[in-house]
Amino acid sequence: MAKVFDHITDELQRFIATQHLFFVATAPLSANGHVNLSPKGLDSFRVLSPNRVAYLDLTGSGNETSAHLLENGRITFMFCAFQGAPLILRLYGQGRVVLPTSEEWQGLFSRFTPIPGIRQIIVAEVDRVQTSCGNGVPLLEFAEQRRVMVDWAAKKGEAGLRDYHRQKNCVSVDGLPTPLAEMLD
Repeated sequence: MAKVFDHITDELQRFIATQHLFFVATAPLSANGHVNLSPKGLDSFRVLSPNRVAYLDLTGSGNETSAHLLENGRITFMFCAFQGAPLILRLYGQGRVVLPTSEEWQGLFSRFTPIPGIRQIIVAEVDRVQTSCGNGVPLLEFAEQRRVMVDWAAKKGEAGLRDYHRQKNCVSVDGLPTPLAEMLD
């Protein structure tokens, strides 16, 4: 049975802190646009307050979340208990992108451990917190975080990442611009 909260409780914050994986979902306004659902790992998620969260968004093959947030701000996060008691947690809200050139960057970035390949921080104001049973989620044993992306980004270096962002991360698959486009001009 689903339970709805108006904020992230201390118990739910502890649950979030123990998860190795979370999912981020966004969508464009266009009915023909592509819904995006991305898995995220590493130590990249923070609860900033009972109604505010952020995560380090690392360089990827696309930048759909950023484009959708620029267009409409809608975002949903999902955490699943793959170990221990079953639980699914969804955080619904309005998100935005904070770029390294923003005045807000350093205050947010200081809450994280740096990871090679960071392109932006996604911040969301959470207006609905919902749990559900999670009884259908399988039990899985965590082995370790993958290093492939982190190693790739470290090898590329700052200049290589800027070029990659310029080529792959300035426009969504539906042609929507991302905030990186302005920063890289």
